[in-house]
Amino acid sequence: MTRLIAWVLALALASGAAAFTAIGEVALAALPLEARATVTLIRAGGPYPYAKDGSVFGNRERILPIRPRGHYREYTVPTPGARDRGARRIIAGRERELFYTDDHYATFRRIRE
Repeated sequence: MTRLIAWVLALALASGAAAFTAIGEVALAALPLEARATVTLIRAGGPYPYAKDGSVFGNRERILPIRPRGHYREYTVPTPGARDRGARRIIAGRERELFYTDDHYATFRRIRE
């Protein structure tokens, strides 16, 4: 059994499979105020404060579910005191799914509404 587990893990690492990456969940109400405001802007269709908001998110990290290119769009969540866009983002999918990252795509949590 141990050899089987080792083989499956080796196969997953070799293929870069995202199936073994856990995506947590977070309630919309539990997000920072700035993230909730960004979700409101996404639902309203803008206007967005950053030029890159609404650009295609390529999912190069392969943490989110694999979808065709263009499925995901990224939006900045302002970080108080940051001089740049900071690390926080909301990723929105075409099927209205929303994901939050506060560490610039290292981890994601699906937003529950």
